[in-house]
Formats: sequence, structure tokens, C-alpha cells
Amino acid sequence: MQTRQQLANQVASQIKEAADADAAKAQAEGTITDPVGSSNNPSNAVFTVANVITFCRLILTLIFLVLFSTGGNRWVALGCYVTAAVTDFLDGQIARRTQTVSWLGKIMDPIMDRVLLITGVLGLLIIGELPLWIPLFVIGRDIYLTLGALAVRKFRRRPIDVVFVGKAATAFLMTGFSLLLLGIPVVSGLGLVNVNWLPGLNSQSSAVGIFFVYIGIVFSAITAIVYTGEAAKIVKNSKNTQA
Repeated sequence: MQTRQQLANQVASQIKEAADADAAKAQAEGTITDPVGSSNNPSNAVFTVANVITFCRLILTLIFLVLFSTGGNRWVALGCYVTAAVTDFLDGQIARRTQTVSWLGKIMDPIMDRVLLITGVLGLLIIGELPLWIPLFVIGRDIYLTLGALAVRKFRRRPIDVVFVGKAATAFLMTGFSLLLLGIPVVSGLGLVNVNWLPGLNSQSSAVGIFFVYIGIVFSAITAIVYTGEAAKIVKNSKNTQA
């Protein structure tokens, strides 16, 4: 029967492999040469500046969700969301520049991005600033990529490398959601289409943030295509190796 410590170590090992299998393997084998705290050799530290920022972003996002869903002070809610969104890049940059990259940070940062996007899109749906298809697309894409990543792990332990277009998609979506939540500036519709589910592109006036959202959605679709292609290559190479 496993002791509590053994079980905790096993869980920690599985979490590390999910975050960065190569680094976890190198640490376990003692073959890693990068300094502790670098991206390839994360530390086990918890209370780093970068992690504190990530936790603060999580708290701000939860405050936003509670205030927005219960009809609390909207401006305080918006301030929480915008602050959490604009500090998205800070935790990772600080961790890398100060050589304080940690396993907790590598795990929490992408989770925090997803939480921030989903709460933002749900908040906008609640107040009627987004057509239903946009939340369905954003959430559906995340589910698709998550399930795909789990499937690919059967053929390769190391996750697919993050692509620039994926980071750009997140940046555009967060910017767009923040501007839509603020509701400013409002611009006239372009009148390019005559459908209600494309605000801003039709004749309906909308906050300029909707155009950032559209760009983010295009980049998100491209990201899904790129990851699907990479996953197909991994599966094909794995089968060729086994043949």
C-alpha cells in the first residue's frame, strides 16, 4: 500500500510530465545541464514573484466573475478583468528573466490563460455583447485541443510546442474581450454583411474590441489546424517507427 508521501510524489511526477516531459525526464535521470530555474530545468519553488502574480490574476478573475454574475459593481469587475488580462505576459517574462521558472508556474500559466478567456467570454455573453457562436467556438476549440493533446500523449510524451500564432490568438482575444467589457470606443458597423450574428461587420455599431475578437478567432482556427497537422505527423512517425 502506498504511503501518502509516495502518492504525492507520484502525482507530482505525473503533473511534471504533463507540463514538460523532457525536463521531467532529464531531472529524474540527473542529466540536465541547464541552471535551476530556467525553462528547461524548472524549480520546485512555490512562492516566487511570478507565481504570486499568477495567483493574483486568478483571484482577480474570480472576483470579476462573482461581481459580474451577481450584478455587483461593474466597473470594479471590469477593472479586475482588465488588470488580469494586461498582466498576462508579466509572470512568464519575470520567471524567465529572473531565472525563477517553476513547475507550478509552468502548470498554472496556461490554465490561467484558459480561465481568463472563458470567464471573459461568458461575462460578455451574459450582458449580450457577444453572439452565442463566439463563446461556443472559443470553448469548443479549447476542448478540442485538450482532447487532442491527451490523445497525442499515447504516441509522444512531450507536448506539442507552443506556436506563435497561438500566443497571438490569446493576446487578440484578451484584448478584444477587455475592450468589449469596457464598451469603448464604439464604432459604426462596416455594413459588409447583412446578418445579426456578425456585429461590427454588419451595419450594427459595436465596441472596437469585436474586431480584435474576430482576428483572435481567425488565429485560433489557424492554431487548431497547425496543432492538428503536428499531431498527425507525430502519430504517423510513431506508427512508422513501430512498423
